[in-house]
Amino acid sequence: MAGQRCIALIAHDLKKDDMADFAREHQQALSQFRIVATGTTGGRVQEACPDLSVIRLKSGPLGGDQQIGAMIATGEVHMLIFFIDPLTSLPHDVDVKALTRLATVYDIPMALNRATAEMLSDFC
Repeated sequence: MAGQRCIALIAHDLKKDDMADFAREHQQALSQFRIVATGTTGGRVQEACPDLSVIRLKSGPLGGDQQIGAMIATGEVHMLIFFIDPLTSLPHDVDVKALTRLATVYDIPMALNRATAEMLSDFC
């Protein structure tokens, strides 16, 4: 796995089903990468795609979003697929802002919705 590119997967609240569906549909492309995910999202992706190896971090609200942010800053994550749930209340707002800022600062590809993730997966 040394030198293998890494994708981070995060899905907040009601977007977890979308992430599991996305992973199932793009399993072949995702299998080319090392995958890290926040806890619950990682579990859902692993259930949908048992052949994918998913490194599960802490649950997002318990520090998983911050773990992925640190991995972006240290160059360990090369792409972020982060399905935010814009129709929920603001508790996740700071996580969304922090991760999008880091992905922008470190100039990595980032998808915040399914349509953009689909476009990025076409280039994998």
